[in-house]
This record gives sequence, structure tokens and C-alpha cells, in this order.
Amino acid sequence: MSIKSEHNKVNVIIQNRVHAPIASLECMEEGMMSIDSPLMSNPFCRQASLSNLSGLRYRNLGKSGLRISNIGLGTWVTFGSQISEEVAEEILTLAYESGINIFDTADVYASERAEIILGNILKKKGWRRSSYVITTKLFWGGRPDTERGLSRKQIIEGLTESLERLQLNCVDILLINKADPMCPMEEVVRACTYCVNQGLTMYWGTSRWSSVEIMEAYTVARQFNQIPPVVEQTEYHMFQREKVELFLPELFHKIGMGTMTWSPQAFGLLTGKFDEGIQLLSRGSVRNFSALQDKFGSEESRSPHHQSKMYEISLIAEKLGCTATQLAIAWCLKNENIHCVLVSASTPEQLDEHLHSLQIAPHLNALIMSEIEKVLENKPERQPFIR
Repeated sequence: MSIKSEHNKVNVIIQNRVHAPIASLECMEEGMMSIDSPLMSNPFCRQASLSNLSGLRYRNLGKSGLRISNIGLGTWVTFGSQISEEVAEEILTLAYESGINIFDTADVYASERAEIILGNILKKKGWRRSSYVITTKLFWGGRPDTERGLSRKQIIEGLTESLERLQLNCVDILLINKADPMCPMEEVVRACTYCVNQGLTMYWGTSRWSSVEIMEAYTVARQFNQIPPVVEQTEYHMFQREKVELFLPELFHKIGMGTMTWSPQAFGLLTGKFDEGIQLLSRGSVRNFSALQDKFGSEESRSPHHQSKMYEISLIAEKLGCTATQLAIAWCLKNENIHCVLVSASTPEQLDEHLHSLQIAPHLNALIMSEIEKVLENKPERQPFIR
């Protein structure tokens, strides 16, 4: 090969790197790594590669370098409350062996027991620390009044306590759940930056923040040479769409913000279970979720029109040969602006059912998506600018 042709080859590679879309490296890896490769002798690598073939993908979280699976396992409601530690271990093991590499928890889940159980399982399994990602959340409103807030004290001490429960030296992402209106944004940003610099967390992000609050945090971080948030974790499903479809994509393009979503089943509404026209709330009996009951147990959700929509969604799922739950998760996965969809499960079988959504997503072509849109009639649109 001549020097000129070699030089042209290098230029092509560089150009491809510059113009390659973020989080599309799995195609290159699959081409470079064969089943006979020595690296594939590692059971986890082999399982992850096979999972890729069935729809599991690893994407960069926003414009950060952290790569996560497009489905993550959440511990909300289940770990420490609905299921035993033995069942939790089975679920976590299935998730890990299926290629899922991100596990989400919080300090208030099951009154801290979720973090404790997750930590016990991770220590028992002894998995390589670099092979999974742990996210935990600090709830500014989840403590007594004297300890409530997002002051530097609450953030640093709260994360330290979470690390003790998780039995880890650091978490991968610290999420601040809800902004504190009584605490200056600069203090929150500086405290999170301190946690990153001290090695208590690799990244920090937000959960249930408005786009205005996120932009304020980013602006403060840039102004004072601090570390900005990398991800927003928020609710997203067929009946909650505006934030994820209108505002977060704009934040991704402007500041590189990643998006993680939770509750693809709309807190159980999209399970396909009906009882005399009244949708069953699969999690409505859980304590401390009266707000969710108010939201999804309203007259609107029980109205014949709303029930008709959910029934038609279940018919589309039946036509695709899947459950309404699988269709709901696959519909979320279809959104390219979402980097990870968090699911939870109370049994290994339920998690396995969720994972089959990965195989449903490719079948949601333009015709099917249009059919779903006609049923939902809630596609968010920007309001025209009026001078």
C-alpha cells in the first residue's frame, strides 16, 4: 500500500469518527468481535453480545462517555418491600446476565432498605465493578423537616450514607430528585461538584427537574467552573409525553443532557388489565403513593373515553403478538431521544417478559406508530410564537 493511499485511509477513519453519531459504537464492536474471539470466553461479554442481537443496545448517556444499556433495572417499590432478598437477587442476576448494566435506586426506596438489599447482593455476587453502573437519588423532601433540603450538608452526608448502605466506594451517578426552592442553585452545583471531585460519584444528574431548572444548573456550573449535570431522569409513557418529546431533546442538543425514563407502564395503567371498565392500579395499594392514586385514579382515567384508549392499545398489542406491557415498553424504547428506559419487576419471569419488549420495538414501524398515535391523540406540539 502506497503512502498516499495509507494517508487517505487515515483521513477516512478520522472523518468517520468526527461525523459518527453518539452512542453508535455497538455496530463497530459487533463487526470486530466474533464468537470465537478470546474476549468472548468471558461469560458476561458473551451474554452481552448475544443480547445485542436481540435488541439490547449500549448507548452513551447524553454526550458523556458513560455507556449504559437501553433498558435499566429499577428497585423502586419492589426491593425491600414487595419481594424478599432472595427473589431480588434472582432478578438482579437475570438482569446482569442478560446484559443490563445499569441499576437504579434511591435513599427513600423502602425507607433505605432498597439500597441495603442492592448493596448486599452486589457484594455477594462479586461482579467486576466496572461491568455495572449504579445510580442513586437524594430526595430533598424525603427527610424530616430539620434534615430536609439540598444544602451542601444534606447532599454530601446523604450520599455518604447511601454509599455505606450500598457498600460501595462510589456510585456512578448521583441524581438529585426535585430541585429545592429554598436552596441557592450555586450551592447545589458546588456540592455535587465536590462529590465528583472527591470520588464519591462519577457523575451527577437531576430527576424531575424542569428544563428551566436544568438550564440554570448548567449556567451556574459554567459560570463558576463547576461540573454540570449529565442526565435528567423523568417519567415517560403513552400518557405523559410533553417533557421528553419537546424539551429534553432540545437540552440534549444544547448542553448534551442525557435522558433516562421511568414508569413506561404508567404506574400499572398500561398492563392491559380491566375490571368492569375500571383500570386496575397495580401499585395503588403501596403506602405513600396517594399522589399517584390521585393522578391515575382520577375521573379522567376512569372515564369511558380513557378506558377506550387503553382497550384499543391492548388490541394493537394483541395484533403484534405481545402484551400491553411489552408494547408500552417497546413504544418508549422506540424514542431515539431516550438513552435508557428503567423497568422494575417483582419476579424473574416478569423481568424476562419486559426484556422481550426489545424484540417488539423493531416491529413498531411507521404504520403501527401512526395507529398508536390515532388512539392516543395526545402528541405534544409546541405552541406557536405570538408577538
